[in-house]
Amino acid sequence: QVQLVESGGGLVQAGGSLRLSCAASGRTFSIYAMGWFRQAPGKEREFVAGISWSGGSTSYADSVKGRFTISRDNARKTVYLQMNSLKPEDTAVYYCAASRDFRVGVRLYEYDYWGQGTQVTVSS
Repeated sequence: QVQLVESGGGLVQAGGSLRLSCAASGRTFSIYAMGWFRQAPGKEREFVAGISWSGGSTSYADSVKGRFTISRDNARKTVYLQMNSLKPEDTAVYYCAASRDFRVGVRLYEYDYWGQGTQVTVSS
């Protein structure tokens, strides 16, 4: 079993920045790719960014390209999401996810473990 705990969410004005963190524990040896998803009220959960085990491969949703950066520190078993130039439409609960597949996935079913989520609210 793998446990994921997100942190770093909060309230920020449009144009501001936040850095989300996701700490993994448990059977982390089985983790390969990591990802961030988000879910706004009344909407489906959507892919935001993903990163391979080595960190050498990343993928982003078109809506966040050029503004968000995903990274990971395997020694600390932590993945990060740096969010810059935030917009009100980025407001959502952000979820960290882990996959036993080495490839970066963009679909919910490609991930095996999920965190509880952290709220990000961007005011206009």
